[in-house]
Amino acid sequence: MGDAADAWSRLGDAVIIKGTGKPLKPPRSYSILQWTVVPIIRFFIRIKPYGIERIPKQGSGIFVANHLSHVDPVVVVSVVRKKLHYLAKDEHFRTPGVSFFMKATGQIKTERESGAADALARASDILTEGRCLGLFPEGTRSRNKEPPFLAAGKTGVARLAASHPEVPVVPMALIGTREVMAPKIHKLPRLWRKIRVNIGHGRSWNQFLEQTNVSQKDIDAIAGMEGDEKKTAIAALYRAFTDLIMADIKELGAP
Repeated sequence: MGDAADAWSRLGDAVIIKGTGKPLKPPRSYSILQWTVVPIIRFFIRIKPYGIERIPKQGSGIFVANHLSHVDPVVVVSVVRKKLHYLAKDEHFRTPGVSFFMKATGQIKTERESGAADALARASDILTEGRCLGLFPEGTRSRNKEPPFLAAGKTGVARLAASHPEVPVVPMALIGTREVMAPKIHKLPRLWRKIRVNIGHGRSWNQFLEQTNVSQKDIDAIAGMEGDEKKTAIAALYRAFTDLIMADIKELGAP
């Protein structure tokens, strides 16, 4: 893995997401909400996590899950018990009530017009500072009205992992959140329904290179490419990583 990892790092700007360089520390309000609201949520919502020991105790992490309901981010934060910064749609910052929680917990606004480039730069800042991200690789809640709900993942998670190749991407399967609060069906959460959260083993980009037998020779070949050919080769690796993460989520039981 060492040789391939070293070769990957030499690709430089072709694979590194440059951060803004501006610190993005969690607001004090996030800590207050963690100590007050999160315990209340864990008391009222029947969440049963499995594999909790697989959550890294220290350092950065990217926590990824399937997306079925408005309650999904709250469930993930309640289980992980870390300050997570999510890439959130810009419309959430314009919705009364929701906007307050977005700002109070330091979430990252994703502007669709800019192709989320600014949001990825801020996400890179967070990982550089040793903190954690939460992502829904599908990009939005499932639009399917019946199983299977899991859609193909977008490659933003791979781009971030490749830019921070030692950071683990931890897959999680949320089971039952749709029954608690289905989009456009339930206006209030049905707190009596159970939620199961299955947590998988984290996988870093460097581990991905090793597990899929991507060699130093392969990466050196990419480094020797030009223009669109290089972009296409790198994009293929991003897609392979994303598909592997989505397969992990599916194997963990995501409906």
